[in-house]
Amino acid sequence: MARLKIVNNFDSSFVLDPEARDNVLSLLSNETFLTQVAEQAQCEKVEFTDLLFQPVPYTTTTPKGMPAEFEQYHESEDYVIINVPPNFMFKAKIFNPSRLCAIYRKVI
Repeated sequence: MARLKIVNNFDSSFVLDPEARDNVLSLLSNETFLTQVAEQAQCEKVEFTDLLFQPVPYTTTTPKGMPAEFEQYHESEDYVIINVPPNFMFKAKIFNPSRLCAIYRKVI
């Protein structure tokens, strides 16, 4: 029988190589991709905030699966949070962390 592992504390900090960071930020702010994000968010336009975070395990202190300092964006209708596409992670040569989320602001 499989046992559940309860995570009480998860270090979500990470540091990206400057070149990898520049590459992923460029991909995430590409006009074509911005249009796709806006369509999915059902809004006219979005702007990339340059904010990235590593998803974290769901716990009582992180019920949204993100570091607490980013929950304000999850709770706001003015922002949309996406998973960074795996092909973007690969193109930017980001292998650790294996997943990142990006925050966009809806432009009204």
